[in-house]
Amino acid sequence: MRASEIRDFPSYSLAERRADQIVHVIGFAAASIAVAWLWSRVGPGATGKQIGAVLAYSCGLLGMVSASGLYNCARPGSVKAVLRHVDHSMIFVMIAGSYTPFALNALSPAVGLPLCATVWGFAGLGITLKLAYPCRYQLVSLALYLSMGWLVLCVLPWLLVSLRWQIVALLLTGGIIYSLGSLVHTRARVPFHNAIWHAMVLLAAGLHLAAVVQLFPSAG
Repeated sequence: MRASEIRDFPSYSLAERRADQIVHVIGFAAASIAVAWLWSRVGPGATGKQIGAVLAYSCGLLGMVSASGLYNCARPGSVKAVLRHVDHSMIFVMIAGSYTPFALNALSPAVGLPLCATVWGFAGLGITLKLAYPCRYQLVSLALYLSMGWLVLCVLPWLLVSLRWQIVALLLTGGIIYSLGSLVHTRARVPFHNAIWHAMVLLAAGLHLAAVVQLFPSAG
């Protein structure tokens, strides 16, 4: 790990750091409750596809929130540098995990399985780039984030057939908020931009959770 990487961290005021910490505490608590609620809806009679989908989604959501919290709350140094790579890697897991419930439970195998394989393939590539080449291929990683996020447009016709339009609207709105949030995150001169970005991530994740939950309406 290069010394420049260890020193290269954004500088925030105390108020900005506190605001971001509050967002992360709320986010982790909300994500934990949401995952428990989702598992309770799956029920004991769940199929293998349902269990696999919820497991992938749960790991993505909790993993992303946890990694982000650890990284953003850590003090500058070598540990924080490692946590940054883990944080960025978990975004790939969250994106792929968010697709999985719909790929396995809302779409036909002919459409859903290739979609699932594609997003997890992209996730694997992105994680490899982040961990093996942490200071290189930044534009490639950004392109992967955006490509994965909007890959939903490729299966939109099938989603509109298999799901109510309100569920699709939740997915698309969440994607728009994620994308707008990424723009906010690049505006380093905007006060509290990091906390705002993370709050937008939580809002988008909440919309996607609301869509995922509706895939399991009859579970006890």
